[in-house]
Amino acid sequence: MKTIKFFAIITALAFMSVSCVENSGKYKAAIAERDSLQLEKQALDSNYNQTLVLLNDIETGFSAINHSASEMKVNLKGAEGKTTNKRELIAAQMTAIKENIEQNKAKIEELRRLSSRKGRANVMLAETIKRLQAEMDTKAVQIQALQTELDQKNIKITELTSTVDVQTKSIAEQQSAIEQQKSTLKTQDNNLNTVWYCIANSKKLKEAKVISAGGLFKSTKVLNTDFDNSAFTQVDLRNISSIPTNSKKIKILSLHPQSSYSLVIADDKTVTIEITNPAKFWSVSKYLVVQI
Repeated sequence: MKTIKFFAIITALAFMSVSCVENSGKYKAAIAERDSLQLEKQALDSNYNQTLVLLNDIETGFSAINHSASEMKVNLKGAEGKTTNKRELIAAQMTAIKENIEQNKAKIEELRRLSSRKGRANVMLAETIKRLQAEMDTKAVQIQALQTELDQKNIKITELTSTVDVQTKSIAEQQSAIEQQKSTLKTQDNNLNTVWYCIANSKKLKEAKVISAGGLFKSTKVLNTDFDNSAFTQVDLRNISSIPTNSKKIKILSLHPQSSYSLVIADDKTVTIEITNPAKFWSVSKYLVVQI
């Protein structure tokens, strides 16, 4: 019987220890840091995947250029006197080559934009970009030689300039649309996670019209339609887990689920609001009003 009581006491102490750890400031800080690292990792993974797609597209573009150039060299042998179809085929191959070159240039520029961000991995990416640019320069020389041969054989490429310009413009417009969409999503995300809090005495809250003056038969109203928003501090709910009040006595006037926060009393008896569940805490109201 004593043995059973002993193990029961040990088990109870273990549960109390775990509970204390989970409610400690260090534990909560560690959880917040873990969540922040996870978000950072997701951003890095997104950039990494985008880089891989661009590199794959560029290498595919170079392969297409090499293939078309090889076929052109074969077709150019004895091109004089050939049928119109043969000459049109050669012209079409040159058009395809130049379009692939323009597309690769745009994608290399996109890689440069990604590599402008700091980080050791981007040093390697910068070296890769140098290699790709060197290969692009080599291709440009080779294509120029083919173009000279086309001129000598009087094979004209009509509508080439307009085709390449339209393609380049299309790529630029697509990139602009993507950047605009990213900016819009970022703004929406920030707006969704923006919250405000105000900590003041009753007089200042009334002066800012955050609360209305109550009476014997009139209840106090919180957050009137014409309250002064400048009385509040704006924060991102993802970045705030505790709010010091610097007061020994407080009263939370706004509505927030009690299970989503706790009041922690420091050694100097001042109260800090510890937000244990941010999503739930701010679900009812985006404004926290604390009277001291």
